[in-house]
Amino acid sequence: LPAGREPGAPYDLIPMYRRVATAFKQQLTVAANFVEVFLAREGHQGPVGINYLAKIQMPTLPSLYGAMLAGVDYVLMGAGIPRDIPGVLDRFSSGLPAGLRLDVGGSSSTDVVELEFDPATCGLQSPSDLKRPAFLPIVASNSLVTVMARKANGRVDGFVIEGPTAGGHNAPPRGRKSFNDRGEPVYGPRDEVNLDRVADEGLPFWVAGGMGRPDQVERALSSGASGVQVATLFAYCQESGLSEAIKDSVVQRCQSESVDVRTDDRASPTGFPFKAVDIPESVSSPDIYDARERICDLGYLRTAVQNVDGRLAYRCPAEPVASFVAAGGAVEETVGRRCLCNSLLANIGLAQLREDGSSEPTFVTSGDDLAHLGTFLDGRTSYSAAEVIDYLLPN
Repeated sequence: LPAGREPGAPYDLIPMYRRVATAFKQQLTVAANFVEVFLAREGHQGPVGINYLAKIQMPTLPSLYGAMLAGVDYVLMGAGIPRDIPGVLDRFSSGLPAGLRLDVGGSSSTDVVELEFDPATCGLQSPSDLKRPAFLPIVASNSLVTVMARKANGRVDGFVIEGPTAGGHNAPPRGRKSFNDRGEPVYGPRDEVNLDRVADEGLPFWVAGGMGRPDQVERALSSGASGVQVATLFAYCQESGLSEAIKDSVVQRCQSESVDVRTDDRASPTGFPFKAVDIPESVSSPDIYDARERICDLGYLRTAVQNVDGRLAYRCPAEPVASFVAAGGAVEETVGRRCLCNSLLANIGLAQLREDGSSEPTFVTSGDDLAHLGTFLDGRTSYSAAEVIDYLLPN
């Protein structure tokens, strides 16, 4: 659409992913990831990484391939245990098709369901010397560091060590779950990663979560980290893809010290805790959440389940309750679930328009460090990414 959409026209939808995808859908996924990386590489010579969720499995193979075609330098993946991803990168870099085990609820451990992607079936001529990006799993425990370093099916090039103060999805607390008076999961000493033990693996690592201040960056580097991962400070800078309305709203709340970030144990359909910024115009607001009609038309967080007849069905606890129950889900699993697929697209100005004229609401996530954004702003109402770097690395 060179001229863009007609005013008031909704986005056209494509069929949701299933285990077997059409060639067109795979081509579209390859193209989307290629474009994302291609655009990110423009105007500089620095490395470019792309971050995927292990929980989103069905588009993963063509997504990785498209990013590799565009020359992505790093692949990061969290929200799961991505042991099979290094082998996928190895095969794609050698011009070979690749497969990935699909997690299927209700199936036995002997029932293996594979996702497959062969570029040739999509009409793509696969280079035999495609650059193999470095792979950095995002982990939240020493045990996962060990698993990925020693049991992955290919080369792991380092780790991102993420603590529970980070934005987005968090790993669940280890041990028996308990909650504070705000209903947030409580993390304890068992959830702290021993960075000395991480260093013993002999691979570089980056620390994520709470790295939005110079003293925290210095502490991470002094612990042996190769660097840090920072998201919250960059999320509200001028170059960020978040909508200007969200940036303005959050910045104003930070300046007035009225911003609040909660770790919501129920919001994400993945089942992982999710950091939510409480702003009244998003589905973090109970009123907005209750008013939104449940609909599942993107389906990226749907998971596969095996019916009694052996066929696969697909469901998401944020979809209409009747649909989820019809696919074998329990009603209680739907309580409090937000549609991240639609809301996160709304965050970047791509909200779907509904028949009644309404738009999909946003759902903003940030790390606990958002509370310090007002101090960083020091009276400013906007700032650049370069200013963030100068602040974090003053020397």
